[in-house]
Amino acid sequence: METWKTASQRGLVSGTSASLLSTAALAALGEATDGSGFGPTNAISHWLWGDKATRRDGASLRYTLTGYVIHHASSTFWAVLFERLLGRQLDNKGPLATLQAAAATSAVACFVDYQITPERLRPGFEKRLSRPSLALVYGAFGLGLAAGALLLRRD
Repeated sequence: METWKTASQRGLVSGTSASLLSTAALAALGEATDGSGFGPTNAISHWLWGDKATRRDGASLRYTLTGYVIHHASSTFWAVLFERLLGRQLDNKGPLATLQAAAATSAVACFVDYQITPERLRPGFEKRLSRPSLALVYGAFGLGLAAGALLLRRD
């Protein structure tokens, strides 16, 4: 197991990668299925602003920036756990093992988000996107996690 310091440093990279890729998926899927590229990210800020955030379509500092910061922090949290628990194994494995570990981490994050977390603290973008779109967002999160981990381990 990695130390918390190493996991935190690595988690910042893989978490940023996961956050950026999943936010891009939120925007693309929001635009394609809901008519708003900002709506799913705005909805994340329902933690602070309530249901008004889930209805906001356009970009705003209040909803979009807050939603992204919450999403980025959550992505980094999962990435630090990913690196802490699996980092040493990933150091000695190839891309396929990293993708599998990232996919498993993404699946656990999804399970926790929608089965364990109280509704008030759920991501919020589920109110703007379909279930298939949610699967794609979590898939993008896993790919981003793997990309960051592979970037850190390149020769």
